[in-house]
Amino acid sequence: MTRDMTAGNPLRLIWQFSVPLVFGNLFQQMYNMIDTIIVGRYLGLMALTAVGATSSIMFLIIGFCFGTCSGMGVPVAQQFGAKNFSSMRRYVMNAAYLSILIAVAITVAMALLCDNILLWMSTPEELFAKSYRYLLIIFLGLPFTILYNVTSAIIRALGDSKTPFYFLILSTILNIVLDLMFIILFQMGVAGAALATIAAQAVSGVLCLIYMIKKYEILRCEKEERQFKPAYIGNLVKISVPMGLQFSITAIGSIMLQSAVNTLGSVFVSAYTAALKVKQLAMCPFDAFATAASTFGSQNLGAGQFKRIRQGVSCSVLIALIYAVGMGIVLVLAGSKIALLFVDAEETVVLGYVQQQLAFAGMFFWLLAFLNCIRLAIQGLGYGAVAMFAGCSELVARGCMSLFAIPVHGYDAVCYTDPLAWAAATAVVIPLFCIILRRLERIFRGQTPEKNNK
Repeated sequence: MTRDMTAGNPLRLIWQFSVPLVFGNLFQQMYNMIDTIIVGRYLGLMALTAVGATSSIMFLIIGFCFGTCSGMGVPVAQQFGAKNFSSMRRYVMNAAYLSILIAVAITVAMALLCDNILLWMSTPEELFAKSYRYLLIIFLGLPFTILYNVTSAIIRALGDSKTPFYFLILSTILNIVLDLMFIILFQMGVAGAALATIAAQAVSGVLCLIYMIKKYEILRCEKEERQFKPAYIGNLVKISVPMGLQFSITAIGSIMLQSAVNTLGSVFVSAYTAALKVKQLAMCPFDAFATAASTFGSQNLGAGQFKRIRQGVSCSVLIALIYAVGMGIVLVLAGSKIALLFVDAEETVVLGYVQQQLAFAGMFFWLLAFLNCIRLAIQGLGYGAVAMFAGCSELVARGCMSLFAIPVHGYDAVCYTDPLAWAAATAVVIPLFCIILRRLERIFRGQTPEKNNK
């Protein structure tokens, strides 16, 4: 079911759109934890370490694919908001063509470079074979990953956040079942874990595509609307690729920070890893509120309703702030209790360092309400390249802390790094958003919404 977000109460629309995304993100995190338990329990520590050794490069590549696919939904949402449905369908078709080109290029490149990538990452020799098998299968399955993400992005652009959530549930359950089947029954090792992930995404992606074609009459194209249009491709690239690079930039900063933590010793590595898992779980809802701000902004930009764009972002930030304050208090007072999901209660030293990091993060969690919502709102307005400045500021902050502060001040500096990066990025996105909105309003003056979206 499509949802027009250019009319109605912004707070209610943002909330209704966000709720399925919140549960979807939490569901995905739960699956990741279950997947880790299955691999570690049935394949052993060596297999778990081999899979973990690929996590940073997977985040780099799959994050790029996810961001790029999400960006393809932006012009679709803009044209939907403008009620320019023919142009919207042209964007959908050209997004499909661009997705195929990207899928082929990235899959071929990553498959050919897979062994070299592991060598560049200094993968230990005893892990190399297992890591290679796992990573190669994940890379070969990238077209299915892209298929699921681009169809989900288009559906969300139409204001429907529930349908992608249902397919995510299906994918997660199927993934767990296939994990158990491939690993325990067929004894396929880490290759089975990778195949389960790709097979689940393939099924969900294909079903999502079929559902989109059959259920959304608004997307049924005439012959001339299926044509390959360089102008549409160019605009899609302009918007989507910077959003993909944003994820890659974040991944590079995380890799630098992880490398710096690795020099401090195993106790601190364990504490950092456990605290990171807790933070990732706690940060899931921010992505949902930010996606709502992006879709709301895109549709209302198409309709030329700049007042509603401000209202939508304000409502998203308000909801995110309420959550941030509540979760921040939980992290400050009881972050290490949540970490018991990942760390044995007897590891009191590790849990003490986990609490130190989570307490400091919790005090600055409110920054993420502004950073995530405003950054994605900027991307939803079609300024993905500008939003990259926030990612670059995060990268600089994490890079400087990793290279200069952590070697001198140790784990204390690790605790300061994320809040410092969040503050640096927030200081960039707020003025940028104000400048962009004023610029768009100046451009829009003297133009009707119909003219502006041709």
